Amino acid sequence: MEQVSKSSRSAALKTPTGLGEKAVKDISAAANAVLADVFALYLKTKNFHWHMSGSHFRDYHLLLDEHGDQLFAITDPLAERVRKLGGRTLHSIGDISRHQRIKDNDAEFVHPHEMLAELREDNATLVSEMRSLHDICDEHGDVATTSLLENWIDEGERRAWFLVEILRDTNK
Repeated sequence: MEQVSKSSRSAALKTPTGLGEKAVKDISAAANAVLADVFALYLKTKNFHWHMSGSHFRDYHLLLDEHGDQLFAITDPLAERVRKLGGRTLHSIGDISRHQRIKDNDAEFVHPHEMLAELREDNATLVSEMRSLHDICDEHGDVATTSLLENWIDEGERRAWFLVEILRDTNK
């Protein structure tokens, strides 16, 4: 097996961009944290989707499936954006767990309303984190990443809004 030096590996993954080294470092770090949170929220959403129960099972089950699809659809474009900038992206489940800020829920049973409330808060948190990444991208003039984020922020606000309205209705 051929030995490849660390500098050779780094050079092999380097992608030329119009952004400076600090921009690539800052944006990549923030984007990887958001990516880890998207993966964490995706898995939590699917967990709740799989373990949903109760009188509104079908509606909630389908809603969480839709939310999971939206979240999963973010992962590849965001990871590829990091690579297009010349950064390195997440490598493993362990890497995700080291970067994620959204907390897992490993409880054996979670009441459906608690599931929805937790997902509402997590989606709002993700939107806030995406806005922070957007600010970093603005600071460095990375309009391509900001453009992607704007659509994902809108989707996240929509997910949170739907969950707010469902919970409002169930609290009557």
